[in-house]
This record gives sequence, C-alpha cells and structure tokens, in this order.
Amino acid sequence: MRIGLVFLFFVVQVFATEFYAKLEPVNTYIVKASVSGEVIYTNDKLEGDFAKNSTIIRIDSTVNRIDLEGSLAKLKILENMISVEQKNYEKIKKVSTKSDFEKDAQKLKVLNYESQIADLKIKIETLKDQISKKTLSEKNGYIYSIDVKKGDYVNPGSQLYVVKDLSHGKLEIFLPIDMAQTYSSKTIYLDGEKTDLKIDKLYTVADSKHISSYKCEIIVPNPKQFSKLVKVEFK
Repeated sequence: MRIGLVFLFFVVQVFATEFYAKLEPVNTYIVKASVSGEVIYTNDKLEGDFAKNSTIIRIDSTVNRIDLEGSLAKLKILENMISVEQKNYEKIKKVSTKSDFEKDAQKLKVLNYESQIADLKIKIETLKDQISKKTLSEKNGYIYSIDVKKGDYVNPGSQLYVVKDLSHGKLEIFLPIDMAQTYSSKTIYLDGEKTDLKIDKLYTVADSKHISSYKCEIIVPNPKQFSKLVKVEFK
C-alpha cells in the first residue's frame, strides 16, 4: 500500500503540467498625491479608456503660483541690492581711513543678502516642484479608475487614480518546488494552442500561500482579452 501511494505521488508530480490562471495586465500603477490641495479638475471621460498625453487630475496651485511670482520678484530685488552692497564693500575695504569695524559691518551686509538669496532660491525650486506635481498626466495606459472628484481635498498619499499597462498580459501560476526548474525547457500551450512563450520569471522562494510552490510568471504580448481564465500547459 505504501509503495502504491509513493508511486501515485510520483505520477502526479510527473504529469502535473496543466494549470489555470487569469490573464491580467502586466503592470498596474496606483497613482497617489505627493502634495496637498483641492482637486479642481478630473478627466472623468477617460475612466475606462486609454490616455493619450492626457491630463487626468489637476490640484489647485493658485496660492503656489502667487507665492512663486512674488518670490521671483523678491529675488530680483535682492540680487540688485547685493550688487550695490558688494560694490560698496569693494570700495570701503580699499579706504585706509575706514575702520575694520566698518569694513566688517559692510561685509556682513553682503553675507546676509547672500544667505537670503540662497534661501529664496530653495523656496522657488520647492514651489516649482509643488506646482508641477499638481497636474497629473499620462502619456498612455488604460485609466482603470479615477478615485477622487472635483472639490475633494487630498493629502500626500491619497489615492488619485489607477492606470494599467495593457500592452502585455501576465499569467501567474504556481509550480511544485521540486519540479519547477524542469518547466523552463518545456513548450507552453495556452488553451490548447502551441506558443513560443517562455517563463519570464520564476521565484525561487516558496510562496507565502502556496507553501510548496514557486510563483511563476508568463508574459503574453498584445492579448485580445483580459481577466479571462486561461489553461496553461507544459509539454
């Protein structure tokens, strides 16, 4: 009886070449907000359709733009002021009748303006970065869902929309650990049809749920239909 069970297990292992998997998009991206603000525009008509260099969501940047405009104007003023103070310092330090205290005081003016300018430049670049992150666009990709509405207030980390890459599909199956490597040399059949596909990725750590299996991924180019159950065979 024991011999029979061992033999049966061996037969199952040898002939376990048929699997089923759902064909899913090769990649799914969850886009989250990196800045806070009120949503002033959502391209709802693109939900369930493909983006083509399209703006998906716009977050209000009015205050940032006003702040940026004022900061740029202030920068010009400070640059003019430091230019004048630098010229004054160059003149004073050559005058022998001027004390070291007067010369140092003038030098401190110059250094103070340099510090203000450096801080202001950092602020300007920060504002530019914040403004750029408040308009979210996609060159391509399938907009699966838009998860905010006009008038919503979002914080960093808030989910905005989900985009899927439909250029390729992915089949995920689980192969017995002790046989996993042998599948790499076999021909893959999908729903009974022979293909030229190969295993794209074979994980060599046991899956957390399928503890006696390695996860295996097969990439399918240009699939016609997603989310359908596909029979995967190795021959």
